[in-house]
Amino acid sequence: MIMTTLCETAKSFLLLVSTKRSGLFSEVPGWRAGKSLLAFFMAAMLAIGPLSPAFAQSAAQNPPSNPAPTTSLATEGSSIAPVSSLGLAKYNFTGGPRAFPDLLKPYQQIHIDEPVITNSPRLQQFIHDGKLALSLQDAVELALENSLDIGVQRYYPWIADASILKAKAGGSGYATPGGLFASSTAFLPSFSYDPTVTSTILIDDRSTPVNNPLISGTGAAGVATLTTLQTHTTAFNNQFSRGFETGTNLTASWNNSRTSSTSLANLFNPAVQSTLTIGFTQALLNGFGIAVNTRNIRIAKNNRKIADWAFAQQAITAVTNTITAYWELVFARANVKVDEQALTVSQKLYSDNKKQLDAGTMAPLDVTRAQSEVATDRQNLIVARTVQLQDEQILKNAITKDPLAPDVVNVEIITTDQPTQPAVIENPSFEDSIKEAFEKRPELQEQLYNLKNADIDIQATRNALLPTLTLSGQYSSVGLAGNAPIKGNSILVPDTQLPILDENGNPVLVNGVPIFEPESKTPVMGTKQQGFPTAQSQIFHSRFPDYSAQLTLSLPLRNRSAQADSVRAILTQRQQEMSLQQLKNAALLDVRNTYIALTQDRAQVDAASEARQLQQETFDAEQKKYRLGASTVYNVILTQRDLIAAQGTELRALANLEEAKANYERALGRTLEVNHVTIADAKSGEVERETLIPGTLHGKVVGTEELFRDGGSR
Repeated sequence: MIMTTLCETAKSFLLLVSTKRSGLFSEVPGWRAGKSLLAFFMAAMLAIGPLSPAFAQSAAQNPPSNPAPTTSLATEGSSIAPVSSLGLAKYNFTGGPRAFPDLLKPYQQIHIDEPVITNSPRLQQFIHDGKLALSLQDAVELALENSLDIGVQRYYPWIADASILKAKAGGSGYATPGGLFASSTAFLPSFSYDPTVTSTILIDDRSTPVNNPLISGTGAAGVATLTTLQTHTTAFNNQFSRGFETGTNLTASWNNSRTSSTSLANLFNPAVQSTLTIGFTQALLNGFGIAVNTRNIRIAKNNRKIADWAFAQQAITAVTNTITAYWELVFARANVKVDEQALTVSQKLYSDNKKQLDAGTMAPLDVTRAQSEVATDRQNLIVARTVQLQDEQILKNAITKDPLAPDVVNVEIITTDQPTQPAVIENPSFEDSIKEAFEKRPELQEQLYNLKNADIDIQATRNALLPTLTLSGQYSSVGLAGNAPIKGNSILVPDTQLPILDENGNPVLVNGVPIFEPESKTPVMGTKQQGFPTAQSQIFHSRFPDYSAQLTLSLPLRNRSAQADSVRAILTQRQQEMSLQQLKNAALLDVRNTYIALTQDRAQVDAASEARQLQQETFDAEQKKYRLGASTVYNVILTQRDLIAAQGTELRALANLEEAKANYERALGRTLEVNHVTIADAKSGEVERETLIPGTLHGKVVGTEELFRDGGSR
């Protein structure tokens, strides 16, 4: 009420001065009248200051944009602003494309949208008449939508998804920022967990020169004649193979071939041969067990959670930087108005003093002092405006992807929130703060998952120390069929004599004379036709089976490579345990420092507010003395300068307190929680506007810890 009355009185007085300035000075001659007018004018200018800390501390006019939670989210009747829905990730690459109903899907490239490097459309909603009016919450949400740092970091969880997909196939995952292990360092047998079907079609037609016609079955064609063996082969072979997480590798093959030739020695011509083979290998020592063979899958899943926490850390950093930039701009704008107010007062003082000098009622030294004050205030205003432009650009970079966009580049940011004395958010004890920080700080959670990966690697390298003992077994079934002639009884032809040939096809000589025998002929009565169905029947009736089993032991005598891997894995784990304690100590120091800064800034705000109030009283008293002729213009200038400095100090203390609050929340890892956003908001690149019932998530009542369960992974 007092401040409102002062403002109304000051405005009325300014109107009176502006309309009747010449008459007023003519009617009130003399030194005392001039001093009284000057004192009243300076009092009015200071009273109507729009950034008076009394206004900033009015809870009714400027409620805090981000009220700190005072009760649990699950508490009935909570007044906390609704937390944005977790929603779904824009992409999920952990499963890969399904082969059904589209069989070609696994062989096609997955479509991924191009990155959006333009400002979010919602930014336009805040721009009116070349000005961008923003509350703190609006700035935070725009930063989550448009921060390029978040945009770059957003790809790492998706890359971690692809790493899980590759590990599920039996490969090694990809590196993750913040993750110590891309995959296990143990040297163990690898398996492909994706089933593989291999089909081969072969057509072969060849002519082979024969050196021994008798053995080849082409028959004797003369002593010095080179014979040719003609063969034609068609093959259709299929193989299925797959590895299992138990260390088992299974193969099954079904091979078929059809061969025809000019050889007379074959029973079937053409001949069809089919073979069905089923075999397996099982590691019994090195590489045995699900825990060992899923090591890279588990590491990849942990790396996905590390990527989530790293993303949460980036989101926290972006939000904290945005909050800091917002309050810096708030202070810079307020500081400009304070300096403009100071310059206006000093210019008016200089103008009035100069008039009194011309009238002979003031000494030249007082005019010089007033002129010097004008120059100083003008310089301070230039510096303040420069800082405002710089802080405005910093905030603009934080909330836009493209700060050079035509609709943004020249826009002026108007901050609608003013710094206030926030409610107490400190935990009851320092121990509680440390406990909360250990549970929520992303870098500590990342390190915990690194330790889990280190333990997985130790188990794998321990198994890799064992000898290799492999059990393998195989079953085969063969079928053979084809076209065979049906022959009758042999008939001797006495009139025809054939020479007896040796193994080289040369006539056998007795005393230099060839030996002959009568020719015999076997008449062909027909052809017995058997083919592919007959061969398959023989296979599945196991007419020609083959069973085999094998046990293979490989024993490295010194085993130095595996020992080195094991030692390195253990040393790495020990090192990471030390690093975890190092991070805890750093977190402890961070929490302690931010807690001290927050409590000290609260005290500083109280002290600055009291100092500003006392300085206001001092200035008012100096004005009274000035009106009574007991003070000088110089003393009024000094008290005015002190009052302006006190106002700036109070504004700076309030901005520092807001920034200290943001840093304390960052130190505890609760930044996203208190700003009513979750990791999923920034992940999808769009802050969800869906309003949920406070304390619920997907229709279920939950506590805050549910929002950060499993590192934000889904």
